[in-house]
Amino acid sequence: MHTDDIAWNHAYFGWGAVLVENILRRLHRGEAVHFRPDAWITYDRPGSITIPAGADFIWVEGTGVIREELAPWLDASVWMQGDLDEQQRLLVARDGDSPEQLEHVANWLLEELPFMLREQPWGRATMIVAGPPQIDHDPDTELVVAPPTSP
Repeated sequence: MHTDDIAWNHAYFGWGAVLVENILRRLHRGEAVHFRPDAWITYDRPGSITIPAGADFIWVEGTGVIREELAPWLDASVWMQGDLDEQQRLLVARDGDSPEQLEHVANWLLEELPFMLREQPWGRATMIVAGPPQIDHDPDTELVVAPPTSP
């Protein structure tokens, strides 16, 4: 499940209650999810967020998942640490660098950076996956694992 689907034409980070009330609460009761966010209806976006009842495992993907208000609903969390310049390069490769896209990214960062400073998701994460490690290794056969940092 992608948080971008919850946030689509809603809010960059102000979607926690929507996620809990319409998806996570239902999943914790073992119910199926078939949810069309209000913005999908307003803007006539087809489809819905659909998750079958009794799913053994649900991965909720997206920046902003690891936050205090969602902690009671998550069994585990993974923080993926990346380099901002590399993230920008990947965004441009995926979404282009039109003026509209660059404005979207700038507006995102205006909310993302304060959110990150406030919530510090890396400190709450069950596991941290970092960018390229500084330890020489064979990436095809080896994984570099570091001990957790203390909060």
